[in-house]
Amino acid sequence: MIAMQYGFTLPADYDMSIIERRIREKGPLLDGFPDLGFKAYLSARKDEFGSRDNLYAPFYLWQRPEGASDFLCGPGFEALTGAFGWPQVSTWIVWQAEVSPEIAASGFATRDIIQTQAYASLADLRRAENAEAEADRARGALASVSGFEPTTWTRVRFSLWKDMPEIGRHTQTYRIGHLSLPRP
Repeated sequence: MIAMQYGFTLPADYDMSIIERRIREKGPLLDGFPDLGFKAYLSARKDEFGSRDNLYAPFYLWQRPEGASDFLCGPGFEALTGAFGWPQVSTWIVWQAEVSPEIAASGFATRDIIQTQAYASLADLRRAENAEAEADRARGALASVSGFEPTTWTRVRFSLWKDMPEIGRHTQTYRIGHLSLPRP
């Protein structure tokens, strides 16, 4: 599995209803996309949930790398880059992904990016991140993903929630405008 996210920081005076409309119109196009675990169409408004910026930042969980490749090479991503520019796409090798059957009820997402110290025990970090993901699920998360990226040595901790959770100081929180899922 691969987790993937790109984001666009939009001007402070940007009309975020443009993003909300885009999500409503384009979101269903990825419903049932091959190899997609889920795509959360995420946005945050400046000063909402402590966000410093207006953001559009979809997050993906891919079952197989070919799904990510097919999406990035496809017409949807090409149209996105034509509208918003060429983003840096972050990817993480998934350590754990827990998805509830009630995932479709998700309304909010949280994401932490954590720097990994040089020479840290990756096995210990993996166990700790898996425990964090399980703790989020126990607190009501409808999905929880943990993973790592060995080029920049970062870890991701991502969760989907029905209701707004209590968050840490450095946690980015988003609204979910649409959630694309596999076909049943």
